[in-house]
Amino acid sequence: MTEPSLVSQGLELMVFGMGVVFVFLTMLVFVTTFMSKLVNKLAPEPEVVAAPAPAAPAPGVDPQLLKVLAAAVKEHRARQK
Repeated sequence: MTEPSLVSQGLELMVFGMGVVFVFLTMLVFVTTFMSKLVNKLAPEPEVVAAPAPAAPAPGVDPQLLKVLAAAVKEHRARQK
């Protein structure tokens, strides 16, 4: 009777280990999916009520602010040249 070689024993152990990992991961996917469905059934997320939109700012812009902004842009462009 010949004993199995070290390589064949290693291959058997590798196949067994990979099989165990494959079965475990497959079970993990099914259990996670089942738990997700169970949680959604027992405790559904509450409906989100849309908050009212914030009030829009006044339609007019302060003329003095426009003059200040225009002067700042003009000064910036003059310095860039």
